[in-house]
Amino acid sequence: MLITESISNYAKNQPGKMYTSYQGRDWTYSEFYEKAKRIAAYFQQKGYKKDDVIALYALNSDTFLVCYFGIQLGGFTVMPVNTKLAVPEVEYIFLNSKAKGLIYDVRIEEVIKGTSHEFQDILAIGGEDTVGQVIGDESLEFVLVTLEGEDTAVVMYTSGTTGKPKGVMLTHANIQACAEIWSEAMAITEQDRMLISTPLFHCAAAHVFVVPVTHKGGSLVIEEAFSPDKTMKMLESAKPTMFFGVPAMYSIILNLPDIQRVQLPSLRLFCYGAAPMPYELVKKLKETFPNVSVQNCYGQTENAPAASSLKDYFALDKIGSVGEVLPQTEIRVVDEFGEPLPAGQVGEIVVKGPQVMKGYLRNEEATRQAIKNGWLYSGDLGKFDEDGLLYIVDRKKDMIIRGGENVYPVEVEEVLYQIPELLEAAVVGVPHEVYGEVPKAYAVKKPGQDVSEKQIQAYCATKLAKYKVPLEVEFMEELPRNASGKVLKHTLRVPENSRG
Repeated sequence: MLITESISNYAKNQPGKMYTSYQGRDWTYSEFYEKAKRIAAYFQQKGYKKDDVIALYALNSDTFLVCYFGIQLGGFTVMPVNTKLAVPEVEYIFLNSKAKGLIYDVRIEEVIKGTSHEFQDILAIGGEDTVGQVIGDESLEFVLVTLEGEDTAVVMYTSGTTGKPKGVMLTHANIQACAEIWSEAMAITEQDRMLISTPLFHCAAAHVFVVPVTHKGGSLVIEEAFSPDKTMKMLESAKPTMFFGVPAMYSIILNLPDIQRVQLPSLRLFCYGAAPMPYELVKKLKETFPNVSVQNCYGQTENAPAASSLKDYFALDKIGSVGEVLPQTEIRVVDEFGEPLPAGQVGEIVVKGPQVMKGYLRNEEATRQAIKNGWLYSGDLGKFDEDGLLYIVDRKKDMIIRGGENVYPVEVEEVLYQIPELLEAAVVGVPHEVYGEVPKAYAVKKPGQDVSEKQIQAYCATKLAKYKVPLEVEFMEELPRNASGKVLKHTLRVPENSRG
C-alpha cells in the first residue's frame, strides 16, 4: 500500500482523528484527504499528465502537506524547493526540472519574483490565497488515479560536487519503503504525535517523520520554523511523543534558562541527525530528560533517506557512530574497486535497498556514477566496528554540514571566482560551537587589487543561501598546493597557528 492509499484508508477508517495541527488549526484525516483531493483535481482539470513536475516553494504549514500529498494523489510529481536558496539557485532548479506548475508561499515571494521561469499555472498560499480557494472548492471532481510503485512521486534537488544541484527522483515505492523502514526502526504507532519544526522541504522531515507517522495513522504537529522559546512551549503544550532536531537545535534548547525545570511527560523520543552529535551534548540531553530516549538517523536524499540508525541503548557507548543497518537495507564499506572491506578498514559507504532512488532527473551520467549494480555510492567514507556499527570517517566530497544544511565548497568557490578583485579562493569547513561546522574562505587578491571580508560576504549573499556564505574570509599570499597544482585543503583546515 502506497502512502497516498494510507491517507485515503485512514480518512475512511478513522475519519475524525486529528491528522495535522498547525497554529491552533486541526484537520482530521477526512478533512485533510478532501483538501488534498481538490489540489489533485485542480491540476487534473488543467490537463497535467504523469511525470509533470509541480514545484512547491513554501514554509511549513498544514497546507504545505495538503499540496505535497495532493500533487501525488493526482498522479503528478511534487518538487519541494529549499526556501533558503538564493534567486539564481531557485531559478536553476525551475529551469532544470522543467517544472510546469508552481505553488508558492506569499510570505517568501521575493525570491519567486526574481526568477524568470514561465509556469503554466501558479497558485499562492496566503495573500489572495488561491490554494485556499482550490481546497475549499467542492465543485472540483477528483479522478482516482492508479499510482504505480515506479512512478516518480517526488523530486528533491541536492547539490552536487560540480556545484550544480541534481534532482533526486524518488518513486512511490521508495517513499513507501522509507515509511516502513523508519516506522519499524522508531517503533512508531498510531498513538504517536510528531512535532515537526525542521523544514518540510527537506527529505528528513518529510520522509523520516511525516511519512512513517502517516503510514501508522499517527498525528503531526507542525511549526512554521524552529524557535527555541516557541518550540519548547510546543513541546510542553502540544504533548508530542516524538521530536526531531539537528544538533545545533538541541544545543540551543539545552542552554535555555530554566531548562532543568521543563517537564515533558508525553515525549518518548528525541531524534537527531544531519550532523555529528558530540558526546557531551548527548549526555546533557539524556541527563536533562532521563525518561526520553534518543536516536540518531543517517541517510541521504538519494536513499529517501534511510541507511542506518543509532538507537538509545548505544547512544553514549558508541558515540560518533551512525548506528546499525536499518531494516530492508544492506550497507557495505568498499574499496576503490567496489570490493567489501573488513571491519575497521575505511572505504566508501554504499547502500542497497528498496528506498534507493530511481536516479537523477535528466542526468543519466550522474545516475550511472551514483548507482552501480544496484548499490548507491554515498560519497561518505566510513568503517564498521567489530559489533557491526557504522561510523562516518570523512566526507569524500568535502561537503560541509552547517547546522544540518549541506554546503558544497565548490558552489561557494564558483561565486568567489566571480569577484573581480580575487585571483583564487578555496572553501573548507571549520568547527563552530553552535552549527557544528561553517564555511570559511581562503582568498588571494589580484596584484594591486583590494577587497574586504565584508564586501566578499555581501557579494556571496546575493548569489547564495545565507547558510552558504563564508562566516570568515582569510587572505593569503597564495593557496597551498601539491606538485600537481591541487589545493591542499587539509592544510587549510588546520588552525593558522599550527601550520608549518
